[in-house]
Amino acid sequence: RLQREEEEAYASSQSTQGAQSLTFSKFEEKKTNEKTRKVTTVKKFFTASSRTGAKKAEIHEAKAPSPSINRQASIETDRVSKEFIEFLKTYHKPGQDIYKQCKLFLDTMNHKRDLSIEEQSECAQDFYQNVAEKLQTRWKVPPEKVEKAMDQIEKYIMTRQYKYVFCPETTDDEKKDLAVQRRIRALHWVTPQMLCVPVNEEIPEVSDMVVKAITDIIEMDSKRVPRDKLACITKCSKHIFNAIKITKNEPASADDFLPTLIYIVLKGNPPRLQSNIQYITRFCNPSRLMTGEDGYYFTNLCCAVAFIEKLDAQSLNLSQEDFDRFMTGQTSPKKQEADSFSPDVCLGVKQMYKNLDLLSQLNERQERIVSEAKKLDKDLIDWTDGITKEVQDIVEKYPLEIKPKNQALAAIDSENVENDKLPPPLQPQVYAG
Repeated sequence: RLQREEEEAYASSQSTQGAQSLTFSKFEEKKTNEKTRKVTTVKKFFTASSRTGAKKAEIHEAKAPSPSINRQASIETDRVSKEFIEFLKTYHKPGQDIYKQCKLFLDTMNHKRDLSIEEQSECAQDFYQNVAEKLQTRWKVPPEKVEKAMDQIEKYIMTRQYKYVFCPETTDDEKKDLAVQRRIRALHWVTPQMLCVPVNEEIPEVSDMVVKAITDIIEMDSKRVPRDKLACITKCSKHIFNAIKITKNEPASADDFLPTLIYIVLKGNPPRLQSNIQYITRFCNPSRLMTGEDGYYFTNLCCAVAFIEKLDAQSLNLSQEDFDRFMTGQTSPKKQEADSFSPDVCLGVKQMYKNLDLLSQLNERQERIVSEAKKLDKDLIDWTDGITKEVQDIVEKYPLEIKPKNQALAAIDSENVENDKLPPPLQPQVYAG
């Protein structure tokens, strides 16, 4: 009976699936759910299970990611695992011990998911230190091979732990990412001249270096291993040094590098910048962060982000009034005149600057019109109040007296003899002539 019910449920699911024409990913997900449901039903039939266990299984199934994401992560994890095993074969006996230590560490971390991200970071750093000491003291591995081994160990471990420890929900990393992104968007008006950036983007080769630097700093977010993220920062920094060298025709200095890096970060606005910095700080091999060019460039990136977060009018040699107007978008710095462009600049860039100039002029005209309208409104109110006061003063000085209505006079030719008291009319007299 159980088998018949399962067959009917499976047949009905197949017909519903065909009617809805699901996509391939949803089909795979539904197929996986069907298999899981069958196995769970069979287990319930042969073994006793509590309601709590069933609820936990349902919650776990609801939180499980989609099969396509699992497949992608699984493919990358399998590839890294195979590369790690092949690498350890060159170490013979120490390689087997290293693999056992890594597996033990991963099992331990899987049971410590409830720990804070700082505590997990401490566990990872302790593990790096212990393995490095064993490689040097117990297994007598040369220093150059120890560094390679630690890089592979970090790659193997962090590829498996990435989805659990990168920007976890228990931290405010995501909140910081959004704050930095909003800050960089608000500073879109900052020009290279304000930062004293010694880079001339009108030179095609320099412009190409700037684009490559921005691409590298953005690509950092797509990497899963801290060492790979550091490599993106290093490549970005080297492109910056090349751009400065071409512009100045001399080697770049540290004083030139940091302002240019700040400009690249402002222009590129890398995604999840704070999360990537925190991830590298927490789980990167400490020896790589403390020494070498990777550590130097990473430190400069942290300084650049801190500078952007605290950027004010004094930092850009601007007045507080101009800084506030630029930040609120009321106006923008004077743009480059169209006549001063080099012939190689595309028409779109010229048109963009021309439109920005027109918008700036329209903004100034609008502000002037609004100011004049407010002044006219005030003048009208003052005029109305003045007229009202004058009228009141005149009324008070010359009050209006209303007299009673006089009685109408009688007409002269009327027969009102009683009131007229007039003498009788003269009678005509005839005189004999």
